[in-house]
Amino acid sequence: MRILGVDPGSMRTGYGCIETDGSRHRVVACGVLAPAARAAFPGKLLAIRDGLASLIAGHRPDVVAIEDLFYARNARSALKLGHVRGVVMLAASEAGLPVSEFTPAEVKRAVVGYGRADKPQVRQMVMLLLGLSEPPSPLDVSDALAVALCHAHATGPAAVRSALAAQDAQGRGAGGAVRSWRRYRPAEPPS
Repeated sequence: MRILGVDPGSMRTGYGCIETDGSRHRVVACGVLAPAARAAFPGKLLAIRDGLASLIAGHRPDVVAIEDLFYARNARSALKLGHVRGVVMLAASEAGLPVSEFTPAEVKRAVVGYGRADKPQVRQMVMLLLGLSEPPSPLDVSDALAVALCHAHATGPAAVRSALAAQDAQGRGAGGAVRSWRRYRPAEPPS
């Protein structure tokens, strides 16, 4: 199962795509979408939507997990963050993907075991859980990977195995790749 975790932000939106079998996880892709700083806010939203649509098309996740809005320092920040979350949900919906939302405390509990962990603790546990030799940078990336791991833990190994079995029955896995040699059919040679 492939999970695209997203940490929304108007300046930088972190993303992390992981593949999991329910017990082991590996990073497929991670990074940030950083629209031009001088762009108008609607332009930033469009850049984030286009970037996510491209990521979804390229990595073909089964689900998008997003960090839920919990508080903001002021109303203006909350509104901007809400717009970005809406764009993330739009990109997932356009691709026909389900969206799961998790509060920051849920993410921290799932990854660190403590709902009030700080960002460096989350980053360290993300490194350990994903077997990374280098810390994901900036923190938006480790937060997005943590959201993806939270979804993997919330779903549970049995549900992931069930989803993988359903994909296997169709002969396709994450990214549309053929997962069973029994269903493999070579391409016709050109005439």
